[in-house]
Amino acid sequence: MTMRAIGIAMLAIALAGCATRPAAPALPAVEGTAQAHQAMREAALAAVPDWSMTGRVAVSNGKDGGNGRIEWTQQGPRFDVSLSAPITRQSWRVTGGDGDAVLEGLAGGTRTGPDAGALVRDATRWDIPVDALVRWVRGLGGADATLAYGADRRLTRISEAGWTIDYANWRIVDRAGIELPGRVEATKGDARVRLVVDAWTADAWTQ
Repeated sequence: MTMRAIGIAMLAIALAGCATRPAAPALPAVEGTAQAHQAMREAALAAVPDWSMTGRVAVSNGKDGGNGRIEWTQQGPRFDVSLSAPITRQSWRVTGGDGDAVLEGLAGGTRTGPDAGALVRDATRWDIPVDALVRWVRGLGGADATLAYGADRRLTRISEAGWTIDYANWRIVDRAGIELPGRVEATKGDARVRLVVDAWTADAWTQ
């Protein structure tokens, strides 16, 4: 499958990606500083290495782009990410972690390499930093990241490795009060990856 074919396939469900979702319940006020609240989130998420997320994704490189469904399953350092356009039944999948990656579903057969993001970029010309998104999608920055907070003392932006990641629609995903974002948008120059999360799941969480 070529990159243009993927874009056409994903655009077939663009209306689904724009569907209106019910408003999330109001979040409680953050007690203490924004940094302390973020530190508590990071500690709580570190205790849940296995999780999954389903939603909608839009990607573009300034010239080509598309929309589709995304299913992300994480088991420790290992990830399994599938993007699909159900109407046309076209999809591709990238799996990996620990320095290896496998990309399936594109023309030319299965491709492998040490870096998932580089593998996707070489095959599709879309810059999707898969390895970093493992952290970013949950609102976690790396050692060199700069974090910014809103008036409600919740994370609004991470700046890291030339990328800007913006957050919105925070929600509580378990009885212990762990918060995760409902919308994540990562940009770097013309590259853009936008995620709208429909559900977060893990054995330790309840929706």
